[in-house]
Amino acid sequence: MMQWRSAVITEVQSRWAGTVAYAAELASGDTVRALGYVENVGDLPVGARVLLNTTALERGLGTGGFAIVVAAPDHLPAPVDLEQVAGHLVKARYTSVQTMVLGVDEQDSPEHERLRDADDLGGMPVVVADLHSALPAVIAGLRASAPTTRVAYVMTDGGALPADFSRTVAGLRDSGWLEACITVGQAYGGDLEAVNVHTGLLTAHLVVEADVTVVAQGPGNLGTGTRWGFSGTSAGEAVNAAGVLGGRPVASLRVSEADQRPRHRGLSHHSSTAYGRVALVPADVPVPRLTEDLARYVHSQAQALCSSTGGRLRLVEVDCEGLEDALRSAPVRLSTMGRGLDEDRLSFLTAAAAGRHAAALITPRPR
Repeated sequence: MMQWRSAVITEVQSRWAGTVAYAAELASGDTVRALGYVENVGDLPVGARVLLNTTALERGLGTGGFAIVVAAPDHLPAPVDLEQVAGHLVKARYTSVQTMVLGVDEQDSPEHERLRDADDLGGMPVVVADLHSALPAVIAGLRASAPTTRVAYVMTDGGALPADFSRTVAGLRDSGWLEACITVGQAYGGDLEAVNVHTGLLTAHLVVEADVTVVAQGPGNLGTGTRWGFSGTSAGEAVNAAGVLGGRPVASLRVSEADQRPRHRGLSHHSSTAYGRVALVPADVPVPRLTEDLARYVHSQAQALCSSTGGRLRLVEVDCEGLEDALRSAPVRLSTMGRGLDEDRLSFLTAAAAGRHAAALITPRPR
């Protein structure tokens, strides 16, 4: 179900990428924070009457905290001649907000011929992570060892669908830490659009010419507290895609020293299931070399995970010297489940270790 509310924009609060945060006054007199995507609803002035989706906000969900502007009836974007627009790839298909984009792999794309028979990543390291919050930490670890690395991010549709929602992607791109964001599946709004993770990875290798690619869902993820009911199972599927296409899969572990939920304390069951059960091809599993008790416990958990796969997963210990400084130099805020680097240091160091290991796997390519 959707909870509809009518409101009036009273303030433009902030902007990033193609997103605008507004203050909007409901008919009740209450004011809510509302996000509008310029590509969908235009750039709205104060006083504009808007229709909001407030479902997650009113339910108090983790993906809430704000309403979403669905339409501004009196300020509709100007119509375009669709016959003059390249592309026919529809994302968020058959929803009321479906949007049409030019897919890099479709026939209208200038890259179609290059990708039509493409089938090999040429050994490109592919770091796979469960949470979007791992992205800047992985890149920080990469840059600590290889500061000029070209990095692409393949954003899957397990979390947010619009890439513009992510302040992290915007900040990493603006700072030069990220070469391109490629949105796949139902996700949209990246620098490049692709049909699925496979063509997203091939695009990263052949079009972006990335040295390393990171694959993770967008901000927000779904979990139910059951063994299989979480959106992060897609991490295992991404490992499979990277392996099948001749990449070097690196499985970044989801770890926490501060999560109060036993299933996520230490090594998260999400990683155990995604990499131990969903992934079917060989992959490296980096763990930080640390002396703290919990870090040693995570090491033993990761070792047990790798042993359970009969050698398919390979445990790799990674030296952490300089990684914390690298994390603190990140151009974007580090936050996982509302916790920063000082609150959940092991989470970010583990992701950075995956990045550092990926840097060691890079094969120089001609430019």
